[in-house]
Amino acid sequence: MIARQLITEEITPLKTSNTGSEALNWMDEYKVSHLPIVNNETFLGLVAEEDIYGMNKTDEPLGNHKLSLSHPYVSEQEYLYDILRVLAQYDLTLIPVLGDHKRYLGCITLKTLLHFMAATFSVNNPGGVIILEMSETDYSLTEISNIVESNDAKILSVFLTDNHDSTRLEVVIKVNKMELAPILNTFDRYGYFVKASIGEDEDIDDLRENFDSLMNYLNI
Repeated sequence: MIARQLITEEITPLKTSNTGSEALNWMDEYKVSHLPIVNNETFLGLVAEEDIYGMNKTDEPLGNHKLSLSHPYVSEQEYLYDILRVLAQYDLTLIPVLGDHKRYLGCITLKTLLHFMAATFSVNNPGGVIILEMSETDYSLTEISNIVESNDAKILSVFLTDNHDSTRLEVVIKVNKMELAPILNTFDRYGYFVKASIGEDEDIDDLRENFDSLMNYLNI
């Protein structure tokens, strides 16, 4: 999935002729803390909510004020990992997408990314979760997949988390079975350390409720 495919249609960019009050109203409506300023198709930068609150007169056009606009963006061909990296690096609620010659194409919101990631990580699909811990040198997705599939199961999603202070990895796997005991026993036989597992229906329901709570918090 590339940036152009994740652009949301609901965000209207600001112009320098818009007032600070209008910008705040739009931020409240869209549930974001940043908005792009675009004149014609030229991206001028992102304005943050705190920048507008710092203006002396919010009823004046944004162009009348000297704003410290930030310029983070992703190109239309960049992938999900690049989008997430830029959002995290600048602590943004949305990221502009630019085409050739820095032409503004639209933006990607956290709302859009959360829905996409929920589908990618099979949040709503039934199944169990296994968390393995291992050294970076011991990680082999091929072997992990073989272990899961040898127990007549399939991996629905997998992602890694690392600790910058060590060479240890956490490998989070979601499989299409709730009964995890045979899979866990096989991991144990192969010398894997299972840090945690979730295989009961009520636990999966708790995970889904937690995800729904996050969506409600973000007013998605």
